[in-house]
Amino acid sequence: MKKIFLFLAIAIVSANIEAQQHSHLIGRKISFPDIPGYKTLKCDLHQHTVFSDGSVWPDIRVMEALADGLDVISLTEHLEYQPHKADIPHPDRNRSYQIALKEAKNHDLIVVNGSEITRKMPPGHSNALFLSDANKLLVSDSVEVFREAKKQGAFTFWNHPMWTAQRKDGIATLTEMHKFLLKEKLLDGIEVVNDYSYSDEALQIALDNNLTIMGNSDIHKLIDWDFSIPEGGHRPLTLIFAKEKTEASVKEALFERRTVVFYKNLLIGRDEYLLPLLNASLVIKSAKYMGKTDVLQLVLWNKTNEDFTLQNRSAYTFYNNNDLITVKPGEENILEVKTKERLKNVNLSFEVLNGVNAPGKHPIMKLEADITQ
Repeated sequence: MKKIFLFLAIAIVSANIEAQQHSHLIGRKISFPDIPGYKTLKCDLHQHTVFSDGSVWPDIRVMEALADGLDVISLTEHLEYQPHKADIPHPDRNRSYQIALKEAKNHDLIVVNGSEITRKMPPGHSNALFLSDANKLLVSDSVEVFREAKKQGAFTFWNHPMWTAQRKDGIATLTEMHKFLLKEKLLDGIEVVNDYSYSDEALQIALDNNLTIMGNSDIHKLIDWDFSIPEGGHRPLTLIFAKEKTEASVKEALFERRTVVFYKNLLIGRDEYLLPLLNASLVIKSAKYMGKTDVLQLVLWNKTNEDFTLQNRSAYTFYNNNDLITVKPGEENILEVKTKERLKNVNLSFEVLNGVNAPGKHPIMKLEADITQ
C-alpha cells in the first residue's frame, strides 16, 4: 500500500511540474503590438550553435525561438572560428542555416542565412545577413570580406562594439577602419545591446552615422539558462517594423532602420518608431469620473507583457499615486486624476523611464481620451 501511495504522490508531482512547464511556455512568449502601417516582428539575429562555438544543435535554436514567440532568427556562426571542427567537421558554412530552416519548415518562423565575420580589432566582429552563400566570405582581407557580403546583397552590422575582450574600457569607439567601412557603405547597423551588455556610446554612434539600432542575444548555451527565462527573464531582441512578415520585408525594414531594441525591460530606439510602439502598447481603456467628484478614473491597458515606468509630466496630479507610475501588463491599471473640474476629454504627458531615445534621454508620450459622462 505504501508503494502505491508513493507512486501516486510521484505521479501527482510530475503532473504538476508538467502543467507548470506547459503554463510557462504559454506565458513566456514575448508580446508587442503592431504599429500603424507595420507589423512588429520579434527578432534575434545573432545566435550560435555547435557549428561554431555554441553548445546546441541548430534545431534547438528554432525550438527556443518558437517558445519565446519570435518571428525571425539567424544562426550567425563564426566563419573563421571553428573550435568544434575536430568533432563536427563541416566544409559548408551554410549547414547550420540549412538544418534550422528544415526544423522551421512547418512553423511560422523566418530563418535568415547569416554568418559572423570574426576578426581582430579593427574591425572586430560583424554579422552579415541574407547571404546566398556563406562560404564565399572565407577571404583573408578584412575589407574584401565586407565587399563580398555586399555583392550578395547582405545587411551587415557591427557586433558588440563595447566588448571588453576587444575594448578594455568597454567604450564603443569608431576606428579609422570603421570610418572607412561607413564611407564605403559596407556597414549598415550596430549592436547597442549584446547579451547582457548595453552601450550608450554605440547608440550615439548609430544616431550620428544613421545606422540601424540592433540588439541580440549572441546566445551560445541555452536561452533558458543564460537569460533566466523560468525566473521571468527574457532575451534581448531587435523589434523590426516590417510591411509584412516575409524575409524580403524584414530586409527592407533593416535597411530603412525601422527597429527598436528590447533589453531588460527597456525599449531603445529612435522616436520615429519608439513613440508609435509606446502609443500602441499603452492605451486608455476607459475614462469616467468617480461618482459626483472631480476625480477622473482612468483604466490603463498595457498590451505587452512587460512593465512600463512612467514619470508624470502633465499639469495634473493624482489621487492614488505620486508622479511615478508603474503600469503592469495584463491588468487593469487604475489611475485617478485630479482635474479640478469636469472635462470632456483629457490629455496626459509622461516621460517613459524605461524607454531610451538617446544616451541619458527618455521619450515623452501622450495619452488622450474622451471622457464618459
